[in-house]
Amino acid sequence: MKDLISAEINGITSEIIKDYGRNRPIDKLDVFNQPDTKVIYELIQELVRVAYPGFVKDTHYRIYDIGNNLSMVIEDIAFRLNKQIAIALRYGEHPDEEKLEATRQEAQKITLAFLRRIPEIREYLATDVEAFYDGDPAAESIDEIIFAYPGLYAVTIYRYAHVLYEMKVPLIPRIMTELAHSKTGIDINPGAKIGKYFMIDHGTGIVVGETTEIGEHVKIYQGVTLGALSTSGGRKLFNKKRHPTIEDYVTIYSGASILGGDTVIGRGAVIGGNVFLTKSIAPDTKVSVKNQELRYNQGRREIQEVEADPDAAWFYVI
Repeated sequence: MKDLISAEINGITSEIIKDYGRNRPIDKLDVFNQPDTKVIYELIQELVRVAYPGFVKDTHYRIYDIGNNLSMVIEDIAFRLNKQIAIALRYGEHPDEEKLEATRQEAQKITLAFLRRIPEIREYLATDVEAFYDGDPAAESIDEIIFAYPGLYAVTIYRYAHVLYEMKVPLIPRIMTELAHSKTGIDINPGAKIGKYFMIDHGTGIVVGETTEIGEHVKIYQGVTLGALSTSGGRKLFNKKRHPTIEDYVTIYSGASILGGDTVIGRGAVIGGNVFLTKSIAPDTKVSVKNQELRYNQGRREIQEVEADPDAAWFYVI
């Protein structure tokens, strides 16, 4: 049998290598001068441990003093995060030695500023955990929420990533939140502004856009989209308010879509399941989709119309 691959593979390889020389964004070959996603994922696990120190075991060392052990973890975060930030700050550039030194100094300042904000991040997370527990009657304990709830995991990563976003660190915040997205199905852009006591119930399929603003004591369910009204403007919409504002004490039930930068959901409003909104809602308003018409086909008999129950629940929650 003739070996077709051996006869052709060198020529095919040469054509592919030649294609890399077309100088398009996808032709970049510098794999050493870009953030390392593997390192960033490892940093996330260390940051989760710093957030909840009594919930993550260290499998590498015997722990006699948790404080000393966490000191080593924080130093490791500082060393590796500083390196990744320095790479991100010069990403796509070829600076001279003077600029490189300036970048190194800036990366160290950002790293230290980020570490100093960890107590503040943990203060927000403490309120989030409280909101999860108070808002979910199925939760048996705080421990269960920290160990097992994907919504809290996604919010935890978002809290860290948002601080780096505020410090204008490129790439790294989005890599962090996209890890949470891939693991939980919850897509929170690091640019979103989210207040304390934020709760996500179930969580799968949630999207929170970059310019979304969410107040305190807000609760959202699975399948909710807080998105842009239109993306047809493309890059012209960069740095513009494209996503809604959700004020304090709002509840948004499953499948709801709230779109547009001018859309404001007023304090205390309740948005029912499968609602589609592109306009603002006044405070303390309940918004619902009119009960859908139910039809039953019983065997061979004619389909019967069923009148809507005026007292039926207007929201749908699993």
